[in-house]
Amino acid sequence: MSNVHEEAIKTFLSLMENVNEIMKGTFQNMHNGYPTETLGRFLKARDWDVQKAYKMLTDCLQWRIQNEIDNILSKPIIPADLYRAVRDSQLVGLSGYSKEGLPVIAIGVGLSTYDKASVNYYVQSHIQMNEYRDRVVLPAATEKYGRHISTCLKVLDMTGLKLSALNQIKLLTTISTIDDLNYPEKTETYYIVNAPYIFSACWKAVKPLLQERTKRKVQVLQGCGRDELLKIMDYSSLPHFCRKEGSGSSRNSSNGTVANCFSLDNTYHQQLYDYIKQQATLTETGRPIKQGSVHVAFPELAPEDVKIANTIESEFQKLADQNGICNSVNGLKVTGD
Repeated sequence: MSNVHEEAIKTFLSLMENVNEIMKGTFQNMHNGYPTETLGRFLKARDWDVQKAYKMLTDCLQWRIQNEIDNILSKPIIPADLYRAVRDSQLVGLSGYSKEGLPVIAIGVGLSTYDKASVNYYVQSHIQMNEYRDRVVLPAATEKYGRHISTCLKVLDMTGLKLSALNQIKLLTTISTIDDLNYPEKTETYYIVNAPYIFSACWKAVKPLLQERTKRKVQVLQGCGRDELLKIMDYSSLPHFCRKEGSGSSRNSSNGTVANCFSLDNTYHQQLYDYIKQQATLTETGRPIKQGSVHVAFPELAPEDVKIANTIESEFQKLADQNGICNSVNGLKVTGD
């Protein structure tokens, strides 16, 4: 780390001395014993501008306090059938670890439908996976590999990406803004696999709008990306949709459901769900666990996120016009409310 960066962290640490006790408490829950590394992530996200990073972190701590994020892992989505429906329509899972010990998060972008529950459940579930990653998965990886591990790799499967994905763009932009503002610099690299033409057209238009730092993290791989990914992880950690060329669906796996890391029957999801139910029992001793989603305040979208969402929308519209199916995307217009 350069002297300039060390100085920035020192200044940031002294600024953090001035925040109130409640904020100090939630910061402690958030940094998990690595305050300097956490400040470094916020500084990196704001190009090492201490004042901007300080504002970003204090806004994040306010958001955590107002939305009780410290307790979100004690609020299970129940009944289990509803949680299964969320898992079947928000395709995310932990497929394994890279050779360096980084968790590999698999995401079925193209086949996620987000249509089995209200938006609040999907946002709640996303934040719970973030918090479980930071409080349980990364500390366990740190212990196992004998070095501090604070980031993960994400493999995004574009199989099945269709024009109807416009329906989900508002929700996905909200989720990505929550990540940008409150969980910055947690992803080392994004690997894009099984990308159809529709993705390539959008990527061409969106890429110039991204910050250099973000652009450097995105790698679009050939086909299912198996050969490239095997350089950094073992076969057992490959997401099921990368296992063979033309592997097709994100949802199905020749090895059955449990090999599919998106399924609630997968070990990771079983452990996560059990952990949340166990925390709920400890918190709500003697009281029935409440049903209903956690309502997390959605952040205001940053102008650059709005621009990206609008660019994707107009690219999708162009593709629809080219294909002469303009009528079928009527009613898909994304509107802010």
